[in-house]
Amino acid sequence: MAEQIISPQNPLVKMAASLKQKKNRDKYGLFAVEGSRLAEEALKSGWPVEYCFFTAEDSQNERAGKIIEMLQSRSCRMLQISRSLYDKISDTEQGQGVILLIKKRQADIKAVFNNKETSLLIVLDELQDPGNVGTVIRTADAAGCDGVILTPGCADLFSGKTIRASMGSLFHLPVVEAMPKSAVISMLREKKIKLAATALNDADIYFEADLRDSLAIILGNEGQGVSDEMLSAAAVKLHIPLYGQAESLNVAASAAVILYEAARQRRVNL
Repeated sequence: MAEQIISPQNPLVKMAASLKQKKNRDKYGLFAVEGSRLAEEALKSGWPVEYCFFTAEDSQNERAGKIIEMLQSRSCRMLQISRSLYDKISDTEQGQGVILLIKKRQADIKAVFNNKETSLLIVLDELQDPGNVGTVIRTADAAGCDGVILTPGCADLFSGKTIRASMGSLFHLPVVEAMPKSAVISMLREKKIKLAATALNDADIYFEADLRDSLAIILGNEGQGVSDEMLSAAAVKLHIPLYGQAESLNVAASAAVILYEAARQRRVNL
């Protein structure tokens, strides 16, 4: 049975609205997911939902209604609110259906190193734009990556922008957050996974490099590129040639180009 909340001073409404800030996501150990599509992906992947906020109109929508019905049978607190309270909690300009508050969790590093014969990973080295981080996670998922590792200095994995850009891939691809660079390098070497960094100088054109072995592709900060520490640890440096007038490619576009070349080479090899 859903509880009805009408006051903007309600502590749960205040708490949910405060999750727009990272410090409060860390404080409560929760993050917000908005919209039927992302809610479905979270439920499909078994992430623990603590609260569900919805309006009376949402409960009449077929897609959102199914989500509400599903959550009512779980240990999730159901909260019906007005449209004005929904807008107070929402992180988007137009409400997209239900809002779920989900418990944060960190992927086990062992889930990334899944003992496949040839692994394909992405390492994000201080990537600061949440849209880029989310898009790379989505692209990595689409290309068949085994996981994504974020170093300290990356955008928050659980911000609304990151989650929306990932289009739900965050919920079913192992993503390890804030792993120190030295630990990343040490772990990859221990697992015999070759590091390949994107670089402008002394680098191979990406489609001329052999990307069939176990590989971790390092993508760097939007302005500075891959850090010296990660660059010096890389066994391979990759470069994407530019044939037109553009100065550079967006980092998420670079990820797509290189990942799909790696996927193509592996399938040709098979």
